[in-house]
Amino acid sequence: MPLLEVCAGSVESALNANAAKADRIELCAELSVGGLTPSKGMIHLVKEMVDIPVYVLIRPRSGDFCYSLLELEQMKEDVAFCSKMGCEGVVIGALTPDRKIHERMTYELMQEAGYMDVTFHKAFDETVNPFEALDTLRELGIQRVLTSGGAATALAGYDRLGELIEEADDDLIIMPGGGIRSENIKHLHSLEAQEYHSAALLPGQKHTSKEEVKAMLDCLRQLSV
Repeated sequence: MPLLEVCAGSVESALNANAAKADRIELCAELSVGGLTPSKGMIHLVKEMVDIPVYVLIRPRSGDFCYSLLELEQMKEDVAFCSKMGCEGVVIGALTPDRKIHERMTYELMQEAGYMDVTFHKAFDETVNPFEALDTLRELGIQRVLTSGGAATALAGYDRLGELIEEADDDLIIMPGGGIRSENIKHLHSLEAQEYHSAALLPGQKHTSKEEVKAMLDCLRQLSV
């Protein structure tokens, strides 16, 4: 059965994901701008209160993914704190001005991560050539890539996601994300991805829905029988 990672933008969302028995949490703040690094207090509290793996988004600001050397040092400090808190993984991403993977920054962040798992986030969808970017990340040893196939949603990027999954083979995990909910995960399941990513937010709600997480897990379970 594929894994379900829940993007939690609040402590409440993380607790709901945990209660619904999601496989993993991607913890962040400010989902309205695509997610930023959560506060140290938020990381500490979530790690104390949940019993599923926590991956922390490392993104110091909104906007593009071209970072200064000072921003790199800030991100490395945040990665080090996540390691200190016992987080299981971090979610990183850095690009060059010409929209290629910033190899040196990515490598330095991976080195700082040490034992933790590393995901490259949706900055991947901003790259000028996703297959070249995939080769770069493969060479760097990234464990997984979060992507919507370069489209606004995973459903819209379905065909490209399939190509990326085929190209990645067993070298790294392509994790579809972007607008995934219980009503469309059945269709996306035909991609045969190993993992899926969703905020599990319902219209009018501020926090992850336990019921929506359970519905997606039930769907994945039924389709995997």
